[in-house]
Amino acid sequence: MTAPGLIIAAPRSGSGKTTITLGLQRALTRRGLVVRGLKCGPDYIDPAFHAAATGAPSANLDSFAMPDALLRAIAGDAADGADLVISEGSMGLFDAVPGPQGHTGASADIAALLGWPIVLVIDVSGQAQSAAAIALGCMHYDPRITIAGVILNKVASERHRRLVAQGMETIGLPVLGALPREASLILPERHLGLVQAGETADLEARLEALADAVGAAVDLDAVRAVAQTTRLPASPMAIPRLPAPGRRIAIARDAAFSFVYPHVEAGWRAAGAVLVPFSPLADEPPPGDCDACWLPGGYPELHAGTIAGASRFLGGLRAFAETRPVHGECGGYMVLGRTLIDADGLSHAMAGLLSVETSFAKRKMNLGYRRAILEADAPLGAAGDALTGHEFHYATIVTQAWLGADPRRQPAWPCHRLVLSRDRGGGVSVMSRPFSHSPHPEEPRSGVSKDVPEGSRASWSILRDALLRSAPQDEG
Repeated sequence: MTAPGLIIAAPRSGSGKTTITLGLQRALTRRGLVVRGLKCGPDYIDPAFHAAATGAPSANLDSFAMPDALLRAIAGDAADGADLVISEGSMGLFDAVPGPQGHTGASADIAALLGWPIVLVIDVSGQAQSAAAIALGCMHYDPRITIAGVILNKVASERHRRLVAQGMETIGLPVLGALPREASLILPERHLGLVQAGETADLEARLEALADAVGAAVDLDAVRAVAQTTRLPASPMAIPRLPAPGRRIAIARDAAFSFVYPHVEAGWRAAGAVLVPFSPLADEPPPGDCDACWLPGGYPELHAGTIAGASRFLGGLRAFAETRPVHGECGGYMVLGRTLIDADGLSHAMAGLLSVETSFAKRKMNLGYRRAILEADAPLGAAGDALTGHEFHYATIVTQAWLGADPRRQPAWPCHRLVLSRDRGGGVSVMSRPFSHSPHPEEPRSGVSKDVPEGSRASWSILRDALLRSAPQDEG
């Protein structure tokens, strides 16, 4: 059985997509339905909330970063054996970057590809019938998609609801529900978005409260009725997978290190790799029986003191890097550096595997796609090849003392706008991506060096693929 699906989207960020998506997912799950959640775009945080709300895994659908075969495979896996797929959009429904039609990163791309209708969430505070003009624009902006209904959010009163509904009736758009202003329904946030699901102590109670509120304010049967059949190919397509960095992968996993896409881990397991989690915050070193170590992004800036005092972790990481590849991205990259300055301006010693100092005290938001051009042939590609990644962070690099410093720790492969580095002193094998987030595979390019040490080959491949295509985080 292949479940029908729909996308909860909005004209802009901050409209209440996540709140309403989670409430719908939990309310319908409580009815006994098998509900699967998905997230349009590259947000690491929301899928974990979907999983908590539905009791089933969630994953990402990113039209900029993923080829159609992978998008359909992820959607097909979610729809297989479920009763309904509820996908959450990112940012505004049509917000995107320049690119070929269908591959701009917009939530509308996913709706068009999979045949899923849009349930539009509109924050109607400060307006009444004018909200219908916004909805009408969404209905006609992109002929590839269908807006099947609207859920009104932050309704001030019954009179307010009637006025907004009057406007929606004028344009022929069904109102599927209306939620009042209710501060208690807001999930806690911080600088990169929602506080992670695993760190929200009262998450279960919050999900139940959301389900109660949404169940009372939204016609759940009507929402389910607008879902449409998931459009999948008649025969399976070849799915590009990110190569596993090793046979046994030591992967940091705790409140400081958590930003890994579910489909990436699933692909590694499908390739036969075993993922062995360890916790730097619990002062655990990378397990010695692993042949690669992966430090994902997360929130090390909030735990810098704990990490600096984790002598077993830091010592074990340095020893691991003497003989086996270590990969660090964004937060993991910060921990591979010499020091990390926290929000209070205190400097904490990190692993020292990279000659870099980062700071969360000196903040600047960086958000968006980044393009790098290799200036020389490298395992990531040939000179002139373009690598595309994404960054979303507030921390900054305050010292990057490669040039003129230890000659063993020079940039391995300089490129415009981004340095892809491998510290090469003393046999240390460290692969890093400064603030560039996690990987989606792309068809291999020609010109990739085959002269890679055997123990590092898989990780070089990962870095190369990882930077080719990645995408932005949603702010709500």
